[in-house]
Amino acid sequence: MRKFILVALFLALVIGLTESFEFQEKDLASEESLWDIYERWRSHHTISHDLREKEKRFNVFKENVKHVHKVNQMSKPYKLKLNKYADMTNHEFVRSYAGSKVSHYRSLHGSRRETAFTHESTDNLPPNVDWRKNGAVTGVKDQGKCGSCWAFSTVVAVEGINQIKTKALVSLSEQELVDCNRDPNEGCDGGLMEKAFDFIKKNGGITTEQNYPYRAGDGPCDSTKMTNAPLVQIDGYENVPKNNENALMKAVANQPVSVAIDAGGRDFQFYSEGVFNGNCGTELNHGVAVVGYGTTLDGTKYWTVKNSWGEEWGEKGYIRIQRGVDAEEGLCGIAKDPSYPMKSSPSNTKRRSSSSVKDEL
Repeated sequence: MRKFILVALFLALVIGLTESFEFQEKDLASEESLWDIYERWRSHHTISHDLREKEKRFNVFKENVKHVHKVNQMSKPYKLKLNKYADMTNHEFVRSYAGSKVSHYRSLHGSRRETAFTHESTDNLPPNVDWRKNGAVTGVKDQGKCGSCWAFSTVVAVEGINQIKTKALVSLSEQELVDCNRDPNEGCDGGLMEKAFDFIKKNGGITTEQNYPYRAGDGPCDSTKMTNAPLVQIDGYENVPKNNENALMKAVANQPVSVAIDAGGRDFQFYSEGVFNGNCGTELNHGVAVVGYGTTLDGTKYWTVKNSWGEEWGEKGYIRIQRGVDAEEGLCGIAKDPSYPMKSSPSNTKRRSSSSVKDEL
């Protein structure tokens, strides 16, 4: 029993170290101490570079260390940390992890189509909503260096409405969307959530994560993975009225909602905890999902947003973004382009035959 307890304590310590990387102000005092932080950080994240690249990355790293420290000394309602992106410039980070180019694809394919807004009649909104507590949200996933956030955003919303209607939480396949939902979406080069909803409806559903696992890269559409596979179906999608946080609240009170945001800010890159109210634009470049909303003890309103950068980023993979700001489009443009899938029946989960796969894909 004693040996078991010691092992458990050791594992808890290792897990704690994995979740955070701390440094103190004295570590910023000299180039030598900064090198020490960098070496500890590289070891912590098992990152290796050749000598020339290591020198370049250190120069980026030390500027990011100083930025994180500076922001954390301010009286902001959020904190930053040195996460796994700490030796990337903000430009590199945005290119690799916030590259869904939602605004770009919106320009290419025109404005959003007009839809009904079924949740308009929702009254007496609850003060707090958290679909995680209701069992409608799967664990945080990691898109890797692939601009597939649009697929992850889509899947969160479909997983959510499927659980709400069927009471079964099923992890669904982002890779099917990356590989098979082409034109206008472009896999790791970005896309639009509403086009993914259209694809799922027209193709008879979306298969499970287990059946079509994520690879963090583009590939040919593997129709064999959908043959006789279980599929989760939807009836279509609706758009939330744009630039209307109250309408977004009504939608989120009923189900998880896909949204696009501007995730290009340096503070966003290193966000750790708290209610984010930092600088960000409205050039939509990243797909995420709102899975709830609430208010802190000091009265600060926020959206609970599920990201797809793994559990180490943010609050175990989530960020709370300030709600009820002066700008009509919401902070980081969160209210500019929300949408959600429709599912009327708990029974529309089926298996796709090989002939239908051939016809549909």
